[in-house]
Amino acid sequence: MRVRRRRRGEETERKREDMGIVDEVAALREQTLARIAQAADTAALEQVRIGVLGKAGTLTAHLRSMGQVAKEERAQVGKTVNEVRSAVEEALAARKAALDAAELAAAIDAAAVDVTLPGRAQQMGTRHLINAITDEISEIFLGLGYTVAHGPEVETDYYNFEALNAPADHPSRSLADTFYVVDRSGDAASVRGESDVLLRTQTSGVQVHAMEDRELPIYVIAPGKVYRRDVADPSHLPQFHQIEGLVVDEGITFGDLKGTLDYLCKQVFGEERKTRFRAHYFPFTEPSAEVDVSCGICHGEGCRMCKGTGWLEILGCGMVDPNVLSMSGIDPEKYSGFAFGMGVERIACLKYNVPDLRMLLEGDMRFLRQF
Repeated sequence: MRVRRRRRGEETERKREDMGIVDEVAALREQTLARIAQAADTAALEQVRIGVLGKAGTLTAHLRSMGQVAKEERAQVGKTVNEVRSAVEEALAARKAALDAAELAAAIDAAAVDVTLPGRAQQMGTRHLINAITDEISEIFLGLGYTVAHGPEVETDYYNFEALNAPADHPSRSLADTFYVVDRSGDAASVRGESDVLLRTQTSGVQVHAMEDRELPIYVIAPGKVYRRDVADPSHLPQFHQIEGLVVDEGITFGDLKGTLDYLCKQVFGEERKTRFRAHYFPFTEPSAEVDVSCGICHGEGCRMCKGTGWLEILGCGMVDPNVLSMSGIDPEKYSGFAFGMGVERIACLKYNVPDLRMLLEGDMRFLRQF
């Protein structure tokens, strides 16, 4: 009798628990429907769905615990849980449709174009100042009958130095001034020699190629990038652009060189500018000279730009050394010529009074749009 009473008591307690599950699920239904109605966007709505119907959701937990419900109460509890699940899913679907429509409408409004507003003008790009100066100088020499020649930026020691009469102990041929290219093992036991490869320090090598490959007479300019082991500062860059020129013909004199470069300076800087030639030394020309142009700020009176001299140095030049002609197979007794070279960045800075070469490479559009 005692055993029967105990079993009846346990069954009664289990029925009470099962009825408590029904009430708990019904309360969960009301709470979930309220949260669904309050969801502000689809992301918040998804969090509600996961919390209730996800793998670890509260309603899912009740479904998984159906095996623990008394058999006589299982049908009622199961029915209640399924009804709640259906109601929650319907509410989720309806709310998601409403939120999707609202979010789509908001996106359309945000992307709408007000046709009454003035149009935005597309800014037109321009050539970089370095390229513009290169083109300007090239056009000047093309007008004089010159042609434009190009050559490799990775050059041999022979074309960069030896064929240009540079002695073996010239400072520019040292590792401190030139970027030499060595094999991947790093073997640099032989620092210089005909087989050495380097990043060209000047475009003069193009002139040697022209003297070897072209028919005489020769009138060429060679624009391009060059590389030197300089620390970037207001007047130096490790990579910059040069334009070098070469003339080889019969009867060429220093007067032809002066007339050509005087014409160049007046075309680039203005007809009122004066030129000055100062004696200098270059291995591949003899005689050699530095060319100055009168300062455009003080007009020769002296100022900070020209350091009080009234002149600005712009390029180097000279008559081609007979040894250079001979090494390229040209008879120096019959032919003569002149050569010159200038830094494009320097010409650009002098023409537009730019105080620092680095400004040309910084990409600051406020600066570049001035030109």
